[in-house]
Amino acid sequence: MTATDNRLNRAQFLRMIGGLAAGVGASGLLAACGDDSSGGGGSKTLSLVGVADEKGPLDVLTKQYTDSGAGVTFKTSYAPTDQVTTSVRTQLGGGNAPDLHVLYPGAGNSMSTTELGKAGLLADLSGQSWVSMIPENLKSSFTYDGKTYLFSSGLTVIGAIYNKSVFSGAGVEIPKTWPELISACQKLKAAGKVPIALGAQTQWVTQLITYALVAGYVYRDTPDFDDQMLAGKATFLDSGWKKSMELYMSLRDQGFFNDNPNGTTLEQQTAMVGTGQAAMAVQVAPLLPAFRDAATNKDDIDMFPFPNADTADQVYTWGAANVGLGVHAKSKNKDAALAFVEYLGKQENINKWCEVVAAIPIKRDATSKVDPALQSFLPLLDGGRVAAVGSRWPNAEVQPTHFSVIQDLLAKKITVDDALKKMDEAYKKAQ
Repeated sequence: MTATDNRLNRAQFLRMIGGLAAGVGASGLLAACGDDSSGGGGSKTLSLVGVADEKGPLDVLTKQYTDSGAGVTFKTSYAPTDQVTTSVRTQLGGGNAPDLHVLYPGAGNSMSTTELGKAGLLADLSGQSWVSMIPENLKSSFTYDGKTYLFSSGLTVIGAIYNKSVFSGAGVEIPKTWPELISACQKLKAAGKVPIALGAQTQWVTQLITYALVAGYVYRDTPDFDDQMLAGKATFLDSGWKKSMELYMSLRDQGFFNDNPNGTTLEQQTAMVGTGQAAMAVQVAPLLPAFRDAATNKDDIDMFPFPNADTADQVYTWGAANVGLGVHAKSKNKDAALAFVEYLGKQENINKWCEVVAAIPIKRDATSKVDPALQSFLPLLDGGRVAAVGSRWPNAEVQPTHFSVIQDLLAKKITVDDALKKMDEAYKKAQ
């Protein structure tokens, strides 16, 4: 992956939270991207369609499975998120879906676990041994109506990806609280650096700072906030979402972002941090390789939890399951597909998948290799200080509304109250 591959970068975020399927059909593209991983001698061929950033780990693991003598070969296809999502959903509706296919955690997407589980289009994985590894507070991302339908090897987080040389040059330590973050930004700005690079022209980037703040200012004190929202007992406007957005805009008002965030792309954001023009960017962990590729010295790039509290012991992180796989309920090769998923769920294979995509295994053992930049997140994950913000929204309207209102807020076109009212309206729309 390179810092300039926007399709892969965009897919990497969308895979974590269900994303937004907004592309066109891609049957031709999928065929063009296909890869026959047959490897020799199998008696059954499983069809598998995934998003582009699943190709790396699945190329390794499908070949490994075929070579193990399992009697299975694979016909695989990969493409960017929007195209795959649209194409596979159409195939599922027509009864001609692949045996295994991309599946997103949580809800709010036509290819999410909740939506496809509700439609009866997924095979039940609940009896598989790896299911016991799923963290209790993230089970809703993997399940619908008490049954597990999503296989995902690992978890990802949102935090601050930063340039160590820039921090050092400005005499700045890693901030562990919100006041320390403000102080660090003031020092960085005085040193002539952009404290926080923000590429809000790339729409999905707009939401990351909100999510990083809401993980603390909503879910720390109201862990059942999603249940309250679904029951109509809470709103965005009358919750910690308001404080979170106000804090987001306070960063804008103090001049801690680059000029014209709405005219800055993800690639420009990445380059600003990599080259030292900016000190940090609030981003998802799978973009660590892109930031390293953009850096003069790859070792300069590191990551820390975004400090969304006044004391370090109260900091929470956004975290969620990575994009994974589902098994088509009507697959003619369902037993073979289920056996492959069981194989993927072995600890050594979970570790292999996560190493390729800079993820944190859903369960770690002595052989798990977590990217050094993610080590500081482990105590938060292990301590339950994690929230999958956005994973249980009831429709596909809320996320794009969030994108839009953040851009309007950055441009000072609307107020925080107006923004949250629009999100509440979107939330109430029919599923």
